[in-house]
Amino acid sequence: MAELYTFSDETKAHLRKFRLTTSRSNDPQAVIYYIDRQTHEIKQDDDKTVYKSLDEIAEDLPDNTPRFVLLSYPLTLRDGRLKVPYVMLAWMPATCNHEQKMIYAGAKELLRNTAGVGDVIDITETEELEEVPARLGAT
Repeated sequence: MAELYTFSDETKAHLRKFRLTTSRSNDPQAVIYYIDRQTHEIKQDDDKTVYKSLDEIAEDLPDNTPRFVLLSYPLTLRDGRLKVPYVMLAWMPATCNHEQKMIYAGAKELLRNTAGVGDVIDITETEELEEVPARLGAT
């Protein structure tokens, strides 16, 4: 099943660069990925935006289509240490069709491994984005 989904060399390079550059950032950073319906290639959203807040992400997530969001989210732990978790948000709105759910479910682990993220957080409503900092361990 993993062979069904592909990444261009450009996408693989971007995934690597994004992971390395965001690990030292003091601000949240995120990029959105989608699966091309024709080729099943996993690509960064066309506008190449790097999001700086969860609110910006919520505004751009489509209402009826799944997406993957790679998120680097700096936070301060209870003991005062800075932590920068790198996670993937799997956006799967309840209104998307069964075929799309299957396509994205099949690609989730491949993108997780290729991007080198720690955890995957499943999200079905934009309001759940507000819970992400607490789920990552923010005080």
